[in-house]
Amino acid sequence: MTERAGRPKQSTGRRLLAAASLLCLAVALSACGDMGRFQTAASPPSTSPAKPTNRAVAQTPASEREHERILTSYGGAYDDPKLEALITKTVERLVAASDRPDQAYKVTILNSGAVNAFALPTGQLYVTRGLIALASDTSELSSVLSHEMAHVLAKHASIREDQARQAAVVTRVVTDMSNDPDLTALALAKTKLTMASFSRQQEFEADGIGVGISARAHFDPYGASRFLTSMERNAALKAGKTSLDPRTQDFLSSHPATPERVANAQANARQYTSPEGGERDRETYLAAIDNIVYGEDPSEGFVRGRRFLHPKLGFTFAAPDTFTLDNTAQAVIGVREGGTQAMRFDVVRVPAEQTLGDYLNSGWMEGVDKTSTEDLTINGFAAASVTAHGDAWQFKVYALRFGSDVYRFIFAAKQKTTESERNARETVNSFRRLTLDEIQAARPLRIKVITVQPGDTVESLSHRMAGVDHPAERFRVLNGLDTHAQVKPRDRVKIVVD
Repeated sequence: MTERAGRPKQSTGRRLLAAASLLCLAVALSACGDMGRFQTAASPPSTSPAKPTNRAVAQTPASEREHERILTSYGGAYDDPKLEALITKTVERLVAASDRPDQAYKVTILNSGAVNAFALPTGQLYVTRGLIALASDTSELSSVLSHEMAHVLAKHASIREDQARQAAVVTRVVTDMSNDPDLTALALAKTKLTMASFSRQQEFEADGIGVGISARAHFDPYGASRFLTSMERNAALKAGKTSLDPRTQDFLSSHPATPERVANAQANARQYTSPEGGERDRETYLAAIDNIVYGEDPSEGFVRGRRFLHPKLGFTFAAPDTFTLDNTAQAVIGVREGGTQAMRFDVVRVPAEQTLGDYLNSGWMEGVDKTSTEDLTINGFAAASVTAHGDAWQFKVYALRFGSDVYRFIFAAKQKTTESERNARETVNSFRRLTLDEIQAARPLRIKVITVQPGDTVESLSHRMAGVDHPAERFRVLNGLDTHAQVKPRDRVKIVVD
């Protein structure tokens, strides 16, 4: 975690206990408390400003605050001189080819495995290393950068800010003035629908502007349609694994992609060149991304299967067999298959002089049964537990002191059963220190660029992939290969290694 939170607010318990479905509960669990990222408690995330790729953008207090918020939310800036040099050169070409060569931009590479990019009105552009790893050549990256530049040039980013402020006003006024929940929901739904529709119009407009900029900069304008297709295929691999973490929301979450949008991007490209025209610059691109970190960064803690490991903080625990873990910006969230149980793991500040039992009964959560308080020792660590009851969910809460930190497990079940009790108990009992060997072995996954040798196939190369699910499909998506495409000797391809 980067920043340990103070005591959770009183409203946290109300949100938890009022949850009416697993999704609502999981969102509430994810939002519970004011937690920081799972990094070393003593060290904040890297928030060193990224190098400008062009002239300095005009900073405002609001943009500076938003920049810091983005860095904190997305694991800080990713420092890679090769990538920064490639992006600098690419943006300079795009700016020179745009209608506003006087507009300054600064691109920050975010240390996130998500596939995302976005822009602020000032010209600050953000692209995740996850997006960079997915792209197959410079023309695909240029399509993303020119798309985000188009949002700035068309003032979409400013309009979105205004729309967000208007939506906030509508929400506040309707909530304050109406006691009718149906009326409130209707008003908010209409507001969101208007914003969503406007957003789709913006995306199509930005696609058109962006393809034009890329084409005039002599990049292959079909890079946009190829990359939109890759993102759709990448999203399909994540089907059924909806994350609660804003950092892991992919580009498609905020930039809707449909077959119509891919077709529109292809139509835009045809205005400028044939499918064989334009520069892709694949070799240069692959050389720049070779060895880039892929997926989660172990410095913030990471999930491997059912286990969560945090090498810097030196601990690990395992979720039950039927749970899927998600390392979010605020906490580790677990959800059971079937939607009947959920869990949250986070860190809280508890004064050294306050007992863990007293903390659990201090009022941060409603419905606590104080008579259920139990002092425990778990693998040599002082701990305590309580139960709490809500209308739709039953809770078992543990607090565990590890060094100077206190970690909190919150388990929720629709019905208290022998299984739910066992799942909570076994998960907490699995909390332990990492061994030195485990800490040293906890290194990030990386992209490795290799040359295809005679006899290599998609299947044989995918078997060399480490730490990923659906390796054959993942290999195809990472390398822009469709279902039936095969590799050829001397091709340069990406694989994931540890």
